[in-house]
Amino acid sequence: MTCVEWTHPSTVAQAIEALADGHGQAVAGGTTVLDLLKLGHETPKRYVDLGRLPLRDITVTQNSVSIGALASNSQVANSELLRTEFTAISESILAGASQQIRNAATVAGNIMQATRCPYFRTVDWACNKRQPGSGCEALRAAGPGHAILGTSDHCIAVHPSDFAVALLAFDAIVHIQTPSGRTSLPLAEFYLLPGETPQRENRLPPASLIVALEIPRKMEARRSAYLKLRGRASYEFAAASVAAVLTFKESRVAKVSMALGGVATAPWRKPEAEALLIGKQLDRDPIDRFCDELLADARTLPETAHKLPLVRGAIRHVLARLAEQ
Repeated sequence: MTCVEWTHPSTVAQAIEALADGHGQAVAGGTTVLDLLKLGHETPKRYVDLGRLPLRDITVTQNSVSIGALASNSQVANSELLRTEFTAISESILAGASQQIRNAATVAGNIMQATRCPYFRTVDWACNKRQPGSGCEALRAAGPGHAILGTSDHCIAVHPSDFAVALLAFDAIVHIQTPSGRTSLPLAEFYLLPGETPQRENRLPPASLIVALEIPRKMEARRSAYLKLRGRASYEFAAASVAAVLTFKESRVAKVSMALGGVATAPWRKPEAEALLIGKQLDRDPIDRFCDELLADARTLPETAHKLPLVRGAIRHVLARLAEQ
């Protein structure tokens, strides 16, 4: 393991300064960054420990809930407000990792975590995300966990976060501190699809930090749920997952937002598909049309073709669950 410099800022401004020369790597819970260090990934000149920054509070107003970037996954999952008003948020976190990891991992680190594609994590294999221009071993030897949506000829790695999928369904906003000031970005615009530059995964500016995640509060009676399908009951990344937020009026869908995980290179949502459910009862035909539109851009390989019926089944199950509430 390579020895590197560590710095321990106590303010956001100090952390930004420590990242300014481009040779620093921010570390919060460390559940991804330190894993990659142990696997032999290229190391930065210094690690910037964010643990002393005052970014752990959950703040509630009439219009939104703001979650500090360093709030632990456990803290958020166990929040009474989030469990009752944003059920899919709590369910998504509880569906991921072990209790010990949830206690250490932070919410900003969760949405920034690196893919678990084995060709990315193992430094002996070609990976455009890890080493641009080296090739994509997954395209030559895909596994059942690779993506079918948002892929390119350079990368088919799945985005691993459960939490980010639920945040997308709730129209979350990412608040970012940059060297020149504070800015905000809808989570729907935060992630980048791989295209020809899979090493660029998001729109976080250089030498910047996520400082909070904001979830709008919408006072209409709405129902939400998160379903994760996986190969075993615990400590497993999603084969397919669905976060759904619905509002009904007289047994018909008044509002809907639905995001997919485990099947795409970024948390996946398609408003054009959601529009097909508005004003409809949740019968087979409207759901089938919704799924057709949502998955219209899927690109499968023999190893990943099973994900299409898998995610369709997950969507039907979640919608049935919410319709019965």
